[in-house]
Amino acid sequence: MRDAPPDVLARGSTLPGIVLDRTSRTPLHRQLAEQLRRAIECGRLAPGAVLSSEPRMAEEMGLSRITVRHAIRSLTEQGFLVRRRGIGTHVAHGRPPLTVDLAAVHEDLREAGRAPAAEVLFCRTEPAAPEVAAALAIPEGGQVTVLERLQYADGLCIGRLRNHLPSDLLHPEALSRLDGRLAAVGLYGLMRAAGVLVYTAQHAIGARVATAEECELLDVAEGSALLTLTRIMIDQTGRPVEYGSHSYPPARRGFEFRLSAGKTPLSPG
Repeated sequence: MRDAPPDVLARGSTLPGIVLDRTSRTPLHRQLAEQLRRAIECGRLAPGAVLSSEPRMAEEMGLSRITVRHAIRSLTEQGFLVRRRGIGTHVAHGRPPLTVDLAAVHEDLREAGRAPAAEVLFCRTEPAAPEVAAALAIPEGGQVTVLERLQYADGLCIGRLRNHLPSDLLHPEALSRLDGRLAAVGLYGLMRAAGVLVYTAQHAIGARVATAEECELLDVAEGSALLTLTRIMIDQTGRPVEYGSHSYPPARRGFEFRLSAGKTPLSPG
């Protein structure tokens, strides 16, 4: 089902006044999730309020069902919404903790109509270096699973991704070159399937000159600058579940973050 023309309003639903900008580079599922989140935070959608079903919401707003499903799933994982069999999706009671937009590159590319792909360079178990151990809150030298990939969009390499996971989180076979699940749903899709719900994250963005190995892997000139992203993902129990250290040619990959707070405003850092 194709998305409708720009500026479609929801009609006759629990979501009055939502307007989506189809000319924006921000995916529609993110726009919908953001506006729903704001409606919850300001009280327009009160705790316990039941949302329209996904098919009805998609029809009312002129969206594809998968777009609505992505938005609802994102807010459910962040704790804003609760799904109950036989009842439907309703606004959660109580406020979730500080959240960061955690949409995965794999899902962003699909939503934008691009073809995501990843080349697994290696997947192995190794002792945690001091930096990794500190990030994952495990003893130094403890075993971690290390996954290194090249991320592609429409055949163009857009970044080098290295992920460190606690060794008990995912079975290594699910991350291997021979298993199709990683290619189909991405790393965070596998984590969700394993019951891991990421609630918060710590990000650090920087820049540096590409190494000789990165120049070759990413097909950039010697001396090129790269954007770097270092990230620690934390699940609903407070456990660090992933430490990522990624590098991207800036012309091929950008970053967008949204921060929200509960009753206490964020203070300048």
